[in-house]
Amino acid sequence: MVVVSGSCQTNIAVTSISRVDHAQRHVWRKERRHCFPATCSFSIFLQSIFGHSHDRRKINVSAPLLSLQRPIDLQRWLAPGGEMKSTIPQLLTPYKMGQFDLSHRVVLAPLTRQRSYGGMPQPHAALYYAQRATVGGFLISEGTRVSASESPSSFTDVPGIWAPEHVEAWRPVVDAVHAKGALFFCQLWHVAGHAVRQQVSPQMSFDGRREELTSPRTVAAEDAPGVVDGFRRAARNAIDAGFDGVEILGANAYFVNDDDDGQGANGLESRCRFALEVVDAVAREVGGHRVGVRLDQFAATPDEHALALHVVSRLNDRGVLYCHMIEPRVDGRRRVSRRLLPFREAFGGTFIASGGYGREEGDAAVGEGYADLVAYGRLFLANPDLPRRFELGAPLNECDAATFYGAGAAAADPAVGYTDYPFFD
Repeated sequence: MVVVSGSCQTNIAVTSISRVDHAQRHVWRKERRHCFPATCSFSIFLQSIFGHSHDRRKINVSAPLLSLQRPIDLQRWLAPGGEMKSTIPQLLTPYKMGQFDLSHRVVLAPLTRQRSYGGMPQPHAALYYAQRATVGGFLISEGTRVSASESPSSFTDVPGIWAPEHVEAWRPVVDAVHAKGALFFCQLWHVAGHAVRQQVSPQMSFDGRREELTSPRTVAAEDAPGVVDGFRRAARNAIDAGFDGVEILGANAYFVNDDDDGQGANGLESRCRFALEVVDAVAREVGGHRVGVRLDQFAATPDEHALALHVVSRLNDRGVLYCHMIEPRVDGRRRVSRRLLPFREAFGGTFIASGGYGREEGDAAVGEGYADLVAYGRLFLANPDLPRRFELGAPLNECDAATFYGAGAAAADPAVGYTDYPFFD
């Protein structure tokens, strides 16, 4: 179907793979060269590289398998005199983000995948992120919980970063990304907001247990200082785990207070007080040059637009490295609406746009100065070599929505829909 090249220290060389029916999607088929038997599950293959799937200490992050992707080949875009051709995709041009030098502008967006069983990053996460890492690339982790005291939410099996054992579990994952030469930020997530207002249906855990979930609540005023400090400690833990920085998740109503106690500027300041306290605490702990903030417009009303614009403008005072914003949904669907320009103009640092972008839309956004970087979610999920495919103009894999959150009911292997998407070359 699509060719994969690469090797690992176990002398397994994968040259061609195939994804079959839903129940067997994780089976890799031997074609021209020896891989391993088609009856071998991916978890066994993973263990052959990383050691036992439940023993993260055995992960070998130096394995050459983590170099499956080639770096972006900018030489092919050079004219004979060494100057850049005018046809080079803007997404593939270098960019300096604060102290970080990026080789291209295609960013892995934070994606909840619900494969961190018991709240602990697993060995398969090292492969997942390393597959999507390139020299000079920029990856943002899935949302990572900052506290054990958060209300249960509709998302289970998401990783944490509040305890020493989380730090230890994240280290080999971060090492795997750094071994590829990429930059890696940890997205910090506190779920006790208004994001889920309806009754949440029970879910089945990875080991077959039925879990009753409740809708998250608003952070009470008396709890706010503890939540702020939780973000601060989580940021420190992320740096201790090796992450290059952190992204604070402020989108999807996780960040602002719905109770407006005034009008005009004072009212806006009141509603974003908690958000700015979080940003201040994290920036003081790890430095604003290591902090990004992800926001949306909160709601499609003039008041909410003004609130988001106020938050963005206040980030400038805090030396935040980047602002990452999501395009609003249009007609209930996520597609590029190009409504982020006021926020782009209000923020003085690096601006990242995401939400519905393809290659052409992302290229135009960068070329026109609408964004400095473009974050890709579903496309990067299904195409671990997305920058390479953009470089070559290659076709893209289709994503399997049934395995976005966990491997799905028909699969026992967490690799399904996670690390089994094929590379192009």
